[in-house]
Amino acid sequence: MQSVHTIGFSVRNLFTIKPKRMQGKSIYNILYGVAALLAISFVYFTFKQNLEWAGWLLTFSLICLAAAFRGNKLLKGLSFTVIIFATVSIAMYHPEYFQQWGGYKLSGLIIPLIQVIMFGMGTSMSLKDFAGVIRTPKGVAIGVLSQFIIMPLLGFTLANLSGFSPEIAAGLVLVGCSPSGLASNVMSYLAKANLALSITITAITTLLAPFVTPVLMKLLAGALIEIDVMKMMWDIIKMIIIPIGAGLIFNKLLSGRSRWLDKAMPVVSMIGIAFILTIITAAGRDSLLKIGPMLILLVIIHNLFGYFLGYWSARLAKMPEADCRTVALEVGMQNAGLASGIAKEMGKIATVGLAAVVFGPLMNITGSVLASWWHHRKPKGTNTN
Repeated sequence: MQSVHTIGFSVRNLFTIKPKRMQGKSIYNILYGVAALLAISFVYFTFKQNLEWAGWLLTFSLICLAAAFRGNKLLKGLSFTVIIFATVSIAMYHPEYFQQWGGYKLSGLIIPLIQVIMFGMGTSMSLKDFAGVIRTPKGVAIGVLSQFIIMPLLGFTLANLSGFSPEIAAGLVLVGCSPSGLASNVMSYLAKANLALSITITAITTLLAPFVTPVLMKLLAGALIEIDVMKMMWDIIKMIIIPIGAGLIFNKLLSGRSRWLDKAMPVVSMIGIAFILTIITAAGRDSLLKIGPMLILLVIIHNLFGYFLGYWSARLAKMPEADCRTVALEVGMQNAGLASGIAKEMGKIATVGLAAVVFGPLMNITGSVLASWWHHRKPKGTNTN
């Protein structure tokens, strides 16, 4: 199985759904109208101080908007981000639904969900994904080094300037010390960047995370919170290495017979990420209400400077334009889900995990905007994926 092509196929599946039209009027236009009506109702109920209904109205308005975006070529890449905002919104208005069910704390689902997502990543990989190290060693080296130097140092700097409590500040460092996520592969495809290089960098930084992330956290966040390096290594191995290894074995044994899984896993991963962010939002709701605006500002700075510095680290290394775009997206887009899982294992999901909650949705917005801008500007002197 050509796994780079398989992952590329899965990425394309998210963006090649052709809109179906009703006779006379597009269903997507109706959805826009419903979304607008619900948004107006949300404003009315908010003005009337009826927050019970306001939260539901906002959530369903965003869900309708996300569905409507699927019918627009330029906007459908944002539909998942809008769904994230919908789930986070309901968690902010009604956190009680996402904290505990029947005596079971929903935070206990975070690690299994991450493992399912990582298993899905493994099923679409093979050892051929690492052939990129041989084909483009310079690009891989620049991408991996930039990922584990730029973002951790940015997170450390912002944490020390934030004025936040030590645990919340440590969350900024944790996001920076995490590897790149699968979202960067999607954005690389849209940006006409080097998709094969993107997949290779994601794979390598993900597999290095159990060893690099704990050490970086100890060095950069050890003064803020207690970091047990060995425990964190084992926690990340359980969340990443074991599930990906199982996925690789599954892929090897069922090569060519698991096309259904290739199609299902992107959807399962999106649902899992949405649910993880919803649970963490509900757990840290009170803190978010207090520091939300400042945290959003710092996360945006972290994210945007990641793109900027990642791009220019590749440009200074005289890499092709498509590769520069790839490195920018790999550096700027972090695995917020993994950061959330690490915070959960530390027992600090409501504090250390907050930065990941904000970073996840925002990076999808900025990544989509950047990828769309690049999409209309073909890289010079290179073949894109």
